Amino acid sequence: MPYENKLKKALAQGRTVFGPFMKLSDPAVVEVFGYAGFDFVIIDTEHGPLSIETAENLVRAAQLTGVTPIIRVTDNDPAKISRALDIGAQGVQVPQITSREEAEKAVRAAKFAPQGDRGVCRFVRAADYTALDRYKYFLHANENTLVIIMVEGLEGISNIDGILATPGIDILFVGPYDLSQSLGVTGQVNHPSVIAKLEEVTAKAREKGVVVGTFVDTVEAAHQWSKLGIQYISYSVDVGLLYEGSRQIVSALKDEIQRG
Repeated sequence: MPYENKLKKALAQGRTVFGPFMKLSDPAVVEVFGYAGFDFVIIDTEHGPLSIETAENLVRAAQLTGVTPIIRVTDNDPAKISRALDIGAQGVQVPQITSREEAEKAVRAAKFAPQGDRGVCRFVRAADYTALDRYKYFLHANENTLVIIMVEGLEGISNIDGILATPGIDILFVGPYDLSQSLGVTGQVNHPSVIAKLEEVTAKAREKGVVVGTFVDTVEAAHQWSKLGIQYISYSVDVGLLYEGSRQIVSALKDEIQRG
């Protein structure tokens, strides 16, 4: 049976959802995050060592624990988008979109006809290796697949009206780190110019009824952007969460020992 896209349903209900990027290859990490209660995980094949074979097992772990698997592909390549969905991802996150034409290309690659021209193959994990009725599979895939467009620089923001007018976009994700670089303040994601652009894009997207997403690495930032209306919040990265948790524990242990 095809998996219900719980994330898409939650967003349609107006919920704010949270999930980390994944760079580690062990499916157990995804399972832990699923049991912890995250809504989604973004399996990151753009930055880091993950292969498509490894990503498939991370998708399995996500579905086992009820967390929605999203794959960030390396680029706006129809073959890579198709492969990510074929292994069972319930959404694709496509980086570095700068125009309506590029956004349309991503949507077409993620949807079967008549909404798109995704490569047709039902001998894949997403179709239960042909156990699913072929017609139900194609229909279910089109209805349940999330298409997440990443706008990460000034060129994309300058074309934001056309991008937002693209049919089939579920989420517009603004990448704050790449945006900061584009604005000449590399890494300063809290710089006023970065915040102003994110606020501008969020307001336009909400007017068009498009869900907005962004990346944060503090609870305070998550709270700030959720109040503005951003629903899809990527909270940190698996390796960052591991480091921060470990650092806090080590610091606390050393403080206790020093106090005697």
